[in-house]
Amino acid sequence: MSVVPGDLLEFEELPGRRSADPMQRLDTASSVRIVRAQREEQRLAHRHPHSEEVIYVLRGSGTVYIDGVFHDVRPRDIVHIPLGAAHATIPNEGGEMELICFFPNPNLSENIEETNIDVMKGAR
Repeated sequence: MSVVPGDLLEFEELPGRRSADPMQRLDTASSVRIVRAQREEQRLAHRHPHSEEVIYVLRGSGTVYIDGVFHDVRPRDIVHIPLGAAHATIPNEGGEMELICFFPNPNLSENIEETNIDVMKGAR
């Protein structure tokens, strides 16, 4: 068993979000990301071609885009993203969202594809 202190998280910039990998130094069969998303003028969807994703909304409210459908989300909601589905999380106007994202795949860098789908055109 390992404990990863939250104050040691290292966030990297990704399109429309910042992401930290608390398990990066552990040998695991899955991966987790702590994601902080801010609303931007443009937000492109992405997909995971090798696994599904489960998102837990920790803080903030907004919308999740999944393959053309928008779903309102708020703290304590759980979202299932099917394998290969184009998706994005969009915070409400003026807000930020913090998410915990779970993947049954240890290597997210090989399991993410950015798309050219601008989800802000239909965001609430």
